[in-house]
Amino acid sequence: MARRVFFSFHYARDIWRVNVIRNNVAIEGIAAAGFHDASLWDETKRRGDDAVRRLIDTGLEGTSVTVVLIGAQTAQRQYVSYEIARSISRGNGLFGIFIHNIKDRSGRYDAPGDVPDALRKAGAPVYTWEYGKLGQWVEAAYNAAHPQV
Repeated sequence: MARRVFFSFHYARDIWRVNVIRNNVAIEGIAAAGFHDASLWDETKRRGDDAVRRLIDTGLEGTSVTVVLIGAQTAQRQYVSYEIARSISRGNGLFGIFIHNIKDRSGRYDAPGDVPDALRKAGAPVYTWEYGKLGQWVEAAYNAAHPQV
């Protein structure tokens, strides 16, 4: 069954790597949420923190799993902790994926980043990106958050 998934990531630094995963999403039958055009994100940031939080909350609507794509600087991003906290309060399944092993547009790999504190404190699993595994990881996170009775 297809799940609607919210992706949390560092836009400016990791969008190329994230798009590799985003293209895989279509293959695995996952509906993606949390991707915003850069101009929308920039305009919202100019309106302040409350506007950004509303944009995140809107992006989380209708999702059942949140994936934190962990690049070299993701753990230091201002809104990642908020996205994780809101995901937990919604009851979303949650996990992280290290994306340093995906080449950027120049063909370079990146240094692995730290696991965001909120993700670690939640006890969420963290994987290293492997092609063909995303759907399995999403389903496992969903089932962990919504155990069948």
